[in-house]
This record gives sequence, C-alpha cells and structure tokens, in this order.
Amino acid sequence: MRTQVGIIGAGPAGLMLAHLLRLEGIRSIIIEDRSRAYCEGRRRAGVMEYWVAQMLIKTGVGDRLMREAKLHDGIYFAWDGKAHHIDFKQLIGQQIYVYDQKEVVTDLIAHRLAQGEDILFDVSDVSVHDFESAAPKIRFHHKGEDCEIACDIIAGCDGFHGISRPSFPAQVINQHDKVYPYAWLGILAESPPPEKELIYTWHERGFALFSMRGHDLSRFYLQCTPDEDVSKWPDERIWDELAIRLAGARPLTPGRILQKGITPMRSFVTEPMQTGRLFLAGDAAHIVPPTGAKGMNLAMADVRVLAEALTEHYKLGEEIRLHNYTTTCLRRIWKAQRFSWWMTSLLHIDPRRDTFDMRRQRAELDYVTGSKAAMTSLSENYCGLPFD
Repeated sequence: MRTQVGIIGAGPAGLMLAHLLRLEGIRSIIIEDRSRAYCEGRRRAGVMEYWVAQMLIKTGVGDRLMREAKLHDGIYFAWDGKAHHIDFKQLIGQQIYVYDQKEVVTDLIAHRLAQGEDILFDVSDVSVHDFESAAPKIRFHHKGEDCEIACDIIAGCDGFHGISRPSFPAQVINQHDKVYPYAWLGILAESPPPEKELIYTWHERGFALFSMRGHDLSRFYLQCTPDEDVSKWPDERIWDELAIRLAGARPLTPGRILQKGITPMRSFVTEPMQTGRLFLAGDAAHIVPPTGAKGMNLAMADVRVLAEALTEHYKLGEEIRLHNYTTTCLRRIWKAQRFSWWMTSLLHIDPRRDTFDMRRQRAELDYVTGSKAAMTSLSENYCGLPFD
C-alpha cells in the first residue's frame, strides 16, 4: 500500500486528521488495532470546547452533533450545600458542548466510510520503520497477511499505550509524568441529572462531579483511591455517597447504574512530539487529569495544527510549520496542563491534607466564585484558549 500520510489509531485524533487532510486532497490510510464496534462503543469524556464543535460543523461532520449535543452556558462549583454558577456566555461570550467522545468517533467513522475511504480495523503487530528517512513505513498484520504501508509521513494517534511514542529513539525523548494520589469512581446511570450543567463539587470526603448525558441519563464521579476495588462499591453505597457530597445543593434521584469504572489520574507530556517523519498527536503525546475536560480537545488541537502544517508542506513545499509542530502544540498543551492541574488541586482532597490545606481550598473556592476576574480566567481556560 502507498499513501501520503499513514495514520495509526482510529480515535478522535486519527479520524479527524484524516478528515481534515481529505478536504485538502491529501491521501491517508488509517489502521486500528481494535474493532469498529469497540471504537464506537468506548465511552469517554463528553465536554467539547466551542471551537472544536464549530470545526466539526464547518467541515461537514457535525450534523448529528447539532441535533443531539447539549449546549451549556457555564458550570457550577458547589460546596457546603450551595451551588455557585460560573456563566461562560455572560463572562466571555462562549459556550461548551456536551457530546460523548464515542459519538464523535461514530460520526467520523461513518463519514469516512461513506466517502469510500477505508479504515483497517483489527490489525496487530504494528511497527514503524525508516521514519528518520524520506520513506517511512508502517508494518502490521491484517486478515492473516503481513502488510506494509509506504508513506511520506506517519501520524501516531494510537493513544498512551500505543506503539508510536515508544518507537522514538530513547536519546531524543523527554517525558514529564505526574501521578496523582486519587482517582475517580465513575458511573453511568438512568437518573435525571440534578442540573442542566455540570456541577463540580468540593467536599471534605472528596470531590464529586455531576454531568448530564440526556434527560434521564447522567454520569457521576466520586473521588477515590487509585487502588480502589470497584466491587466494594455496591449501588446503594454509591448513591449514598453522591448525596452526601452534593450536600443538598441539588436534588438527586437514584436510578439503575449501567456502568462502573475506576479512572486513574495523571499528567503526562512528551517532548518532542516529532522525530524525523513520525509525529505524535493526542494521548500518544500527552495525558491530562479529566478535571479540566481537556483530553479530546487537546487531541483536536494537535491534529488541526498538524493538518495545517501538512497542507502547507504538500501545496507549497514549505517545511516550517512541520518543523515547528512540537513547539506550536506544546504552548497550548502546557497551558492546558496547568489549568487541569489547578482544577484538580482545587477540588480534590489530598490524603496528606491538613487544616491549612482545607481552609486554603475553601478560600480559593470563595475567591473564584466571587471575583469576576477569577471567573473570567476560569471561563477562558475551560472554553478553550484562542489559537495564535
């Protein structure tokens, strides 16, 4: 097989990159080691920055998003039984969309296949070769055969556990990793949401998050330990704990729990995000704690930058944007890392806390929800910083 850009991974980053390249007449092939059903069924974060939604809509893959996504004007911070609204629309004139990542993946897969472009699912034994030369190759096993893609560029969009980042020469890569002393116990439940917008809750027993997924479908999270045994959390205990942490700020209606899972929390950044003709995007290059709602949005930012650089490369023969890909992306990534760390530190209870930390957190919550300047800063970061 021969193409211009070989893409590893059929998540939001890989699919969106292929879509943007196709609009510019640039050919690509996507390979994915999971099945189509797995990619379309894997539930992930649902908060989408406004510019991401507009990119999907303007490039022709946002029809279902416009019909089904929830458009939110802001979020709530709650503690001591009271919820405080931070109004993005009033403060900075922006909103956010709530649309599950799996729906984005489903839409992009359907659109690509409808355009007659293939995605090779269920591949195995993927490896990358000769990416320091002008003739990179991707090798893999598919449907009983050994396969090879010859390409000009390889885009590693295969996530944190993929093969792209580990393929970087050890002497060129620098990895920054921070693991947090807490995790999230998350559930999806048949329960009417306690509020139309997300509620971020601080409580002495730990953080909680309340998010809607539909009129009678909600996603809830509870701070827990990274080694938490989910089997020790029967449904009744979960609902009791959610009610305690919401502390009467909004009514809570228990319902049937459809999913349970533990989400560990870490901050991770790889520098550089490119070596030779191999470029990383999305979770392959960086991980953020989910508190700041930046994971999918950063992946979309990466591929926007990469698609623009590749378009300039193929249409004008220019290499400057490709050369500067890492520098351009990392400016946004580190700002998102800072914001995600700040949100996480503000709202979670550190197991090593003392009374000073508790009082400091309360004071900061009071300041953030009482200062227009502080709320404006939070709004700018949450809704998505502008591109340079």
